[in-house]
Amino acid sequence: MRKRPACEKALREAGRSLPAPDSPEAEALRRFRSFLTTGLLRADAFEPALEGLRVRERRVVPLARAWVEAVVACAGPQGPAVRSRLDPLLERFVLAVRATAPARRASGAPRSTRRAVPAAIDRVADAFFAVDTETGLVVDANPAAGALLATTRDALVGNEFGHHVPEDLRERIWGELDAVAEGTDARLVRAALCDGSGRRFDVEGSITGWTTRRRTLALLLVRPAEAVPVPARPGALRETAAGAPRPPAPGPADASPDGSRS
Repeated sequence: MRKRPACEKALREAGRSLPAPDSPEAEALRRFRSFLTTGLLRADAFEPALEGLRVRERRVVPLARAWVEAVVACAGPQGPAVRSRLDPLLERFVLAVRATAPARRASGAPRSTRRAVPAAIDRVADAFFAVDTETGLVVDANPAAGALLATTRDALVGNEFGHHVPEDLRERIWGELDAVAEGTDARLVRAALCDGSGRRFDVEGSITGWTTRRRTLALLLVRPAEAVPVPARPGALRETAAGAPRPPAPGPADASPDGSRS
């Protein structure tokens, strides 16, 4: 606790901003710090106290991981020893967060043996991503999405969409997913992505929501942009409430986003 200001400074220097004091993420971080402190003092296994806390996994888990990195950085020469003590506690906290997420309870493991969108999407030339608005995981994509990010469709499915979003734009992308979860209309978007090598490039397209009994998916249909690059500042992600192209709707014989058939 005495090194908390130094850890917060290290967090900011690493490019990670602290959440607003009255936000659910700030409360989650406070409980995570308490869990770490108690875990270092106790020899027996125990669970993090997350009762009554409603947070999104894609926001809290990266924040917790960044906090551990900041603590290790502040530990200096003792960093490796500190990491060996904190990493098991971090993983237990992550598992606890995932176990309490409503989408996790309803839908089970993020990877599914069934496709989450119609197979016809595979024939679309633009890159298509179906992203779980609760966890931020890619639940489906098409081959064009894999080609755009210099990987494969199978490598994308089950992984965090944020891994392919530049750090300075992630908060805005998370805001887009939150807006979809709250039921906003389809709209045009302009943003940036990065491939596995870290190469950044601008994209444009549309985002809309698909709500099932189990979860809400954000459906993104994007292509490389040919206009002015997206700046890293407020307003960098532009949108319009009307005229956004939608992904092709599944036909009667196609699968719906949750894998069921109509």
